[in-house]
Amino acid sequence: MTKVVEIKRSHTPAELRRLAARTKDANQSRRLLSIAAVLDGISRAEAARIGGMDRQTLRDWAHRFNEQGPAGLRDNRSRGNPRRLTKAQLIDLAALVETGPERTVHGVVRWRRVDLKALVAERFGVEYHERTIGKLLKHLGFSHVSARPRHPKQNGEVIQAFKKTSRARSKLLSAA
Repeated sequence: MTKVVEIKRSHTPAELRRLAARTKDANQSRRLLSIAAVLDGISRAEAARIGGMDRQTLRDWAHRFNEQGPAGLRDNRSRGNPRRLTKAQLIDLAALVETGPERTVHGVVRWRRVDLKALVAERFGVEYHERTIGKLLKHLGFSHVSARPRHPKQNGEVIQAFKKTSRARSKLLSAA
């Protein structure tokens, strides 16, 4: 038969319930309520049910509570893998995205993630998935929405003249 893990009485059940009410972490709150129930003398199975867990999980959290106190009942979330590009490389990438591609050099009129993936692999020697390139761009403050590409031989004066005549025509049509 397994030995029951004794829970340190460093806090009263009422204190644990107050902590559970004040915490913003719902999981920590549930665990605090389960520990408080055990300290009140409720069976371990019932206390585990209060916290939405099984008895073995409650036992694991009791160990953490004994070692670290109420703070030990928070989830330990890892921050993921560190970035493979240095800060200087990220700044270079941001500058490249900001200036946009050169059509003659890169062969594209606007950056796509697949293009940036190839560019990062070529320049920095780091292989990324296209989705990860999107996450990097978001981290750098770029939006997924891009401006419409402009043809290199487009004449700005013709565009402005067209806009002026179009508005004038629309005003004449609406007045009639």
